Amino acid sequence: MNWQTIFKGTGFTSISPDAIEILKDSLFCVDGKGMIAKILQPGEKEYSPLLSQAARENRLVELKPHQYFLPGFVDLHIHAPQWPQIGTALDLPLNEWLNSCTFPLEARYEDTEYARQVYTHLVDTLIANGTTTALYFATIHKESSYLLAEICAEKGQRGLVGKVVMDHQEENPDFYRDASPEEALADTEEFIQQVQELGKTVPQGVYPVVTPRFIPSCSDEALAGLGRLAAKYNVHVQSHCSEGDWEHNFVRKRFGKNDAAALNDFGLLREKSVMAHSVLLDRDDRALFKKTGTAVAHCPLSNAYFANCVAPIKEYMSEGLEVGLGTDISAGYSPGILQNIRQAVTSSRMLEDGTDPSRSPEDRGRRDSRITLKEAFYLATAGGGEALSLPVGKLAPGYAFDAQVVDMTAGNPPFLILPEMDRDILFQKVLFGADPEHIRSVYIQGRKVL
Repeated sequence: MNWQTIFKGTGFTSISPDAIEILKDSLFCVDGKGMIAKILQPGEKEYSPLLSQAARENRLVELKPHQYFLPGFVDLHIHAPQWPQIGTALDLPLNEWLNSCTFPLEARYEDTEYARQVYTHLVDTLIANGTTTALYFATIHKESSYLLAEICAEKGQRGLVGKVVMDHQEENPDFYRDASPEEALADTEEFIQQVQELGKTVPQGVYPVVTPRFIPSCSDEALAGLGRLAAKYNVHVQSHCSEGDWEHNFVRKRFGKNDAAALNDFGLLREKSVMAHSVLLDRDDRALFKKTGTAVAHCPLSNAYFANCVAPIKEYMSEGLEVGLGTDISAGYSPGILQNIRQAVTSSRMLEDGTDPSRSPEDRGRRDSRITLKEAFYLATAGGGEALSLPVGKLAPGYAFDAQVVDMTAGNPPFLILPEMDRDILFQKVLFGADPEHIRSVYIQGRKVL
């Protein structure tokens, strides 16, 4: 047998944005590198002999009744240092929230022991929520940012980590900013090299990410230099783009153009770029995202607090943009992608139906804007993998075996499961009703991490 482990059970996976595949009682054959080499269905010639052999050799992991495999979730936008303030001060405007709450907190990460305490708890929490791949903003501090990558490597999570750059002398507080663009770029390059070496030592990989916080916090020199580093090392890029009225208008005033065009001028829109929020993209912005391969990290929960409107994700998807989901900890008050799947559906329905009861139904909303639960599931899994250009987010051959085991009998009380419920109904119940307590096990790159 060429497979290291055989997993037996029923799995749900996206095969397109609007369709899922139900892999009933399948054998997931995982090789020594943690990749899915083959999936066998009952009735196939190899199925029974392989099942018996795997059991004899103690290489079989079999799910219990009413347990199901889901792909591990991909979270495209996390501010790791903000974990201590999750769920607080969300009534403030974005710029006030940053200056009065967030920047003072992030400044504390010069202390690596404080960073270790917070980041360890955060990574543990995300894994327990089924997040197997995470795209992180860290802070301006090179040492504690690298520590986050080390913690991901140690715990088995596929972490993409960015040392944040924010060097603009007028737009950042004296107590929390890079000393100069030269220092910010030198630290970023050293960070890239360190994390690339670290990534070679773990099967799931960890990755460095070029991370200008957003245009308002960065000088032109830093933005241009980061674009050059992204090209030199062919690494991922992340930032915020047109998150809400304040940021969008700030960039237009500074450059006379939209956020997307300005970021592209600095070489920051690339195939491996992920731009958080991107709520206010116009037609030209969207065309630029599609042309460059830049993905959108849709953060529906935090957008309800800071975006000033609802992102038209259905339109983005119909135009061929790559889109995934992000929690946006801590502007998003939940660490779970499940909560953001639900909010993505809810927000899209509100956009389509409208919110102003004084208007007639015909002009109250934005037509054809709602996304389905299957589409939201796609964004949380396969869409996130595509956004990162990584083979993750699907239960399919050629993809990493990143999976979570959801147990419908867990919880107090457990789900009501009736004989007439088919698996498509159970799929809907899982996505709308499951909580972390229902996630019994998590595997990343074939290795059990929970």
